[in-house]
Amino acid sequence: MTLMFKKHHLKMVLDGTKTMTRRVHKRPLKAGRVYQLKRDWYHMIDERIKILRVFQERLGDISEEDARKEGGYTIEQFKEVWRDITEAWTPDLEVTVYEFEVVESEESTKGETVEVSPRTPASN
Repeated sequence: MTLMFKKHHLKMVLDGTKTMTRRVHKRPLKAGRVYQLKRDWYHMIDERIKILRVFQERLGDISEEDARKEGGYTIEQFKEVWRDITEAWTPDLEVTVYEFEVVESEESTKGETVEVSPRTPASN
């Protein structure tokens, strides 16, 4: 399995500004596993992240500290970013929260499960 981020968020993941993400997942990712990153539906990148912590919470319960982990945002800025991505801020929505760190390629294969999907060729 992979984890996809918008281009500007991917940049924040790779520079360490973004260390947390909220998702509506039917099959949550697992803490302790390493996942490959995607920049869109067709392009995987070489970088990987390790999921450190997974928990559920209501979207509206995000703290100031967690908003900063989402990319250096305030809560109000995070709400705007969420609206831009999903078109609606629904405070009672149950989301899965992932805290993660970027791992080096060789580190991601040392006795840890790396979840990847087959590469899909890019359409021209």
